[in-house]
Amino acid sequence: MKHEQLTQLISELKKNSIVNDVKIWKRVATDLEKPTRIQRTVNIYKIEQNARPDEIIVVPGKVLGTGELTKKVKVAAYNFSDSAYKKIKEKGDAISILELLKINPKGKKVRILG
Repeated sequence: MKHEQLTQLISELKKNSIVNDVKIWKRVATDLEKPTRIQRTVNIYKIEQNARPDEIIVVPGKVLGTGELTKKVKVAAYNFSDSAYKKIKEKGDAISILELLKINPKGKKVRILG
């Protein structure tokens, strides 16, 4: 089931990349196509270090809960650990990559992290 969802997400990202002529979604799709063992994992402290307040961050992989978040950021990821999800929700917003694609098809002001 999880594999089907990932395949569908990758397909949506590639399709949107072509339709809207946006390179960032193709890049995210390419990262998600990699084997799970080499997909990106990003801890909260990494988001804290690199994100500006009110920025949109995409993690083509999993967000882990180590660290504290003091900035209001929107984080879109393929997967969140429970603790990471709770910490991000306290300050900002944690959404799926597909949700972000729907609300921001042009990929404006989005940064890939990981």
